[in-house]
Amino acid sequence: MKLRVLAPTLLLASLSLPVTAAQYACPELSSAKQVNACPTEDELKHTYHGFCSDDKKVYGGETDNCIRYKDYRAMKNTALWESADGLFDGYVSCDLPKAKLQSLKASGIKIEKQGSLTKVVCSYPNGVNFTYRTKGSCNVDDDTACTAKPGGCQATCD
Repeated sequence: MKLRVLAPTLLLASLSLPVTAAQYACPELSSAKQVNACPTEDELKHTYHGFCSDDKKVYGGETDNCIRYKDYRAMKNTALWESADGLFDGYVSCDLPKAKLQSLKASGIKIEKQGSLTKVVCSYPNGVNFTYRTKGSCNVDDDTACTAKPGGCQATCD
């Protein structure tokens, strides 16, 4: 008898626990790590010919980067990197030296919606972006914090 009364009470108590918001700061890239290998030049040339000769893509207007191999290479010569804690990730040009990447400091932060996902996008020089994805909602804590102080780029998500 006591169990019948106690079970609904415990269920209601667990539902009323407050949800706490979490803060996410743009990651320091000094400890970022590369997740996958950069493509070889032969792989890039092979995929260039396959991608850019696909009639469906040509007629669909999806081959803007096919005019010159140099443009295609710039678009596809990337590797996935992630922050030390694995929360943020981004594709980075393989032409950017590791030491240069790891010396970059965040220069901006923004929130983007993509369907049911919310993305916290941290911007760095050289077109580098690292992104955190969540189903919760997020807000930038202070729009000017990135430029005012290093490490000041933060968002709060629930």
